[in-house]
Amino acid sequence: MTTKTTSFKLLSKTIFFPKQGILAVGDLHLGYEGMLRNQGIMINFNQLDNTKNELEIIIKKINALSKLKKIVILGDIKHHFSFEKSELFDLRSFLNFLCKFLPKENIILIKGNHDTFTLKDYTLNDYYISDDGEIAFFHGDKSFPEIFKDKEIKIFVIGHIHPAVWLRDKKGVKREKYKAFLIGKFKGKKLIVVPSFFPLIDGSEINELYSGGSGKKFSILSKTSLKNFEVFIVGKSKVYDFGKFGKLAK
Repeated sequence: MTTKTTSFKLLSKTIFFPKQGILAVGDLHLGYEGMLRNQGIMINFNQLDNTKNELEIIIKKINALSKLKKIVILGDIKHHFSFEKSELFDLRSFLNFLCKFLPKENIILIKGNHDTFTLKDYTLNDYYISDDGEIAFFHGDKSFPEIFKDKEIKIFVIGHIHPAVWLRDKKGVKREKYKAFLIGKFKGKKLIVVPSFFPLIDGSEINELYSGGSGKKFSILSKTSLKNFEVFIVGKSKVYDFGKFGKLAK
């Protein structure tokens, strides 16, 4: 799907920038399935293989029409806040999978708040700016004043929030939650919030995100500002424009 501008395409749960050849992927949370097993919760699902298979389909679609030059993972690559050895296997396996499509230097890892690890052959970046200077990618839990002030940057791309929305029937009896992109304005730039690629949980509706009452700021964005963002819901075969989130939340 091409949005109202032609600068990017929303492909399933990812976003692709044809001009720059960059595919951005939201929070993976590799290791979540292992955490469930450790808690005695058994599910008939392979998170790692599912993640690889879904992403391979998207990459093949891109390469059939354009040229993929770089992949940016927008943080929270793994799930545990501490480091679990089992996650290292999943992480290495996933990165080796990406190397089927691109050289290591073109696989960009952004550091998320779950990413407490180091790898000898990969760097965890606070943010990444495209070669043409137009797009800045970062996780979304922290602010970086130096990129906010950069006049060349036109678009910010973040993850972290795991946006999702509830859709209800007219009678309010049936409702389903869907992953969603949020697109709006921040610091005078276009900002795109990418849904989590994480397959096991749909995500958090905005009101749920800010209802914890801890007083701690969840992300760089406020609840009020997010309600003015446009919502693009991820369906089975395409991404749908649903207008402003504030209207859906009523």
